[in-house]
Amino acid sequence: MLDMLKEWFDGIVNFLMNRGLSAVIIMVVGIMLGRVIMTVVDKALNKSKLEKAAYSLIRSLLKAVLYILLGLIVASKLGVDVTGIIALASVLSLAVSLAVQDVLANLFGGLTLLYTQPFHSGDYVEIGATGGTVKEIGLSYTKLTTPDNKEISIPNKSVVAAEIVNYTTTGKRRVDFVVTASYDAPVQTVLASLRQAAQVPTRLEENEPFVAVSNYGDHAIEYILRVWSATDDYWTTKFAINEKIKEIFDANGVEMTYPHLNVHFDKGE
Repeated sequence: MLDMLKEWFDGIVNFLMNRGLSAVIIMVVGIMLGRVIMTVVDKALNKSKLEKAAYSLIRSLLKAVLYILLGLIVASKLGVDVTGIIALASVLSLAVSLAVQDVLANLFGGLTLLYTQPFHSGDYVEIGATGGTVKEIGLSYTKLTTPDNKEISIPNKSVVAAEIVNYTTTGKRRVDFVVTASYDAPVQTVLASLRQAAQVPTRLEENEPFVAVSNYGDHAIEYILRVWSATDDYWTTKFAINEKIKEIFDANGVEMTYPHLNVHFDKGE
């Protein structure tokens, strides 16, 4: 009995001295090498123009790959047959991918957004029929804050498939107005009034206001006014000019007509 125990103990010692010690050395060296790789990756990410949301994803994926590779190497050194483990992991990966198709679609959608960068955090965008300021570009959802302070989370796969309009990229937006005035009002008076209404502090001086007659309607003449402003001043400019149009029209005697019906009665005999 003692001889069996001694042989068993000697076998364990030999195993630890040979394969075990080598495995420990490989693990220590692998961990140190992994830290060096992660440091290099962190420096590269800090110099890149990727969204901050991509940093944690890239680091997590790379770290997981490094540890998996290190684990397989150590297991192989300890005499474990890793071929079966890799085959089992492949089967499990396929089963999991089929079960979480939507999650993966959103994940790859997030990666696509982070790579192509159609917008950044803080941009005002329209994604399909939804408009708002980009609050966060996550791995599964893109979050927008609407002008009335609602937070909307849109699945990334839907964002990638939708038409995206970014109003912030160029730094300025055009503010469009359509107004009507009576046929009795001289055209030049209306045009001059619109130019006067466009003189607000938030208008971009390098772009002159554009005014023109756009249509002759049944009850009034339709005019357009186009003004440029900084993106952040869009709504301030729009509201300020809207208020001034009515004030200046009233001051210049320009009537803003509306649909009406004239009824005439003939006196009977």
